[in-house]
Amino acid sequence: MKIHFIGIGGIGISGLAQYMHFRGHEVSGSDISDGLITKSLRDLGIKVSVPHDSEAIGDPDLVIHSAIIRPENPEIVAAKAKGIEVLARREALVDILKDKKVYSVAGAHGKSTTTAILTAIMDGSAIIGAQSKAFGSNVRYDANTDVMLFEADESDGSFINSNPYCALVINAEPEHMEYYDYNFDLFYETYKTFIKSAKVRVLNGEDPFLTQLKGEVDACWLYPSVDITDIEYILIDDEPHTRFRLKDFGKFDVWGFGRHIALDASLAILAALESMDVDTIRTNLLKFKGIKKRFDIVGFDQKNVIIDDYGHHPTEIKATFDSVKEYASLKGFDKITAIWQPHKYSRTIDNLEEFIKCFEGAAELIILPVWSAGESIRDIDFVEKFKRYNLTMADTITRANNTITVVKDKQNIKTLDDGLIIGFGAGDITYQIRGEA
Repeated sequence: MKIHFIGIGGIGISGLAQYMHFRGHEVSGSDISDGLITKSLRDLGIKVSVPHDSEAIGDPDLVIHSAIIRPENPEIVAAKAKGIEVLARREALVDILKDKKVYSVAGAHGKSTTTAILTAIMDGSAIIGAQSKAFGSNVRYDANTDVMLFEADESDGSFINSNPYCALVINAEPEHMEYYDYNFDLFYETYKTFIKSAKVRVLNGEDPFLTQLKGEVDACWLYPSVDITDIEYILIDDEPHTRFRLKDFGKFDVWGFGRHIALDASLAILAALESMDVDTIRTNLLKFKGIKKRFDIVGFDQKNVIIDDYGHHPTEIKATFDSVKEYASLKGFDKITAIWQPHKYSRTIDNLEEFIKCFEGAAELIILPVWSAGESIRDIDFVEKFKRYNLTMADTITRANNTITVVKDKQNIKTLDDGLIIGFGAGDITYQIRGEA
């Protein structure tokens, strides 16, 4: 088929586009602007047009678009005028995954890491919402098996269309509630539909919602406070690793620091045990090298370490920040500077009290403007709400070598060149902190 993807520069749509390209379909796409993802797609031989334009679609058999693309998008209008089938990503998943043995990973946070860990352990194709450092992409194609290791997305309800053979759920914490019209019953019922549609279920038995399903669904339950023990934080070849014992299966080492990493790895191990022996799993787990933008060490010298992290929900920021404290202690740094770019006004306001608690232990907190992701501007008094911190409000940051400069009103107001510096956010902070902006 000829398939055109609108919004192909997004991580989710790019994953589907690459996967269909590898399966032999003729793929094209468009986005509002160029970026690293569109460049990598062109390197694969995929035609990418910028910006959106009615002429860009050509004459495909099918058009697939991301959730944020509006019905009035000129390419959607042109495709419908030509009688071409147009599907949202969530609708397209039904056909794309219908003949696959899908290990579908869901949860408010930890999905990308858990899926990437599962990809290190198991053979099979994979579509992840972040780039795995082990194979330098968010997509792996394996024509020799029907196994698909898939990061499922609850933000638009599309996880129920992922044809899960195994439903692996890390947590069911309310998130993206704007999609569910802030209807918690609808949110949880959608999770229940996803879980019940799978033959195999691996669930976090200490999640407040998931624990209510005991007796209602058959599942492999993980009880982290009991099943995960002897947690140690160690350096292997100067890289952060967490060592832990899982139930009676012995000890495992996994890249990264933190109890949340042990939790993610444990769920992946339990899912893999359905078809693999534990010793092979233990060996393969060491292939996991982290994922881009998750505790991603992007700068290092004698004076400082710079880390980029995608965390944009208070629970994941707190978990990562706790890990940062452990890492700083092992590396001998006594100063931690956090740079936060809030992601979406709705998320920030809905979780503001928890965000305020996230950065305890930071010597300094720098807050950048909210990355709106298309939302209308809303007033948030960051100075008042975050006054407990050594706070700096800034417009942007720049980086040269291992020095970060903080900019406000086009003036350089601060230089960061010592201690551990970590940036949090799902917007363009990743490019700023890497010196790619």
